[in-house]
Amino acid sequence: MKSGKQEAAILDKKQALAKAESFCVYQERSQKEVRYKLVEWGIRGDELEEILSELIVNNFLNEERFAKQYASGKFNIKKWGRVKIKQGLKLKGIPDRLLQKALYSIDDDDYLNTLTALAEKKAEFLHESNSLKRKMKLMSYLQGRGFESELILVVLKASNLN
Repeated sequence: MKSGKQEAAILDKKQALAKAESFCVYQERSQKEVRYKLVEWGIRGDELEEILSELIVNNFLNEERFAKQYASGKFNIKKWGRVKIKQGLKLKGIPDRLLQKALYSIDDDDYLNTLTALAEKKAEFLHESNSLKRKMKLMSYLQGRGFESELILVVLKASNLN
């Protein structure tokens, strides 16, 4: 819960729906996020389910669209790898089927180019003379960004960074 005063419960289903629509319009949301917000606003039970259904029917809430946008944003803006994106989507309550679709929506060439660029940039700042330690530091950094170990090894070898 946020510190400070808690929002008063909204008694009117119509008001809650309007507020939930605004919440979804501001940025894409997962069902889990909207459900949590509705509960925070004092909406529960059948009313909560009806509002969620209405948001889905009127296309304010679309988990596939959310998952693809989340994956795209985390990859393009934050330069996250698929492993980290997958973890984030799981935390948002996205089903595996949609999670896989979102991960496959990332272009493979862009993915490899980003991984290579991150590896090269990090290698410039590593002042490690021991090649094994240098490789381990690069591996650790790139794994922390969410890239797959096997792919990191391929990129390090291809870029002569190992």
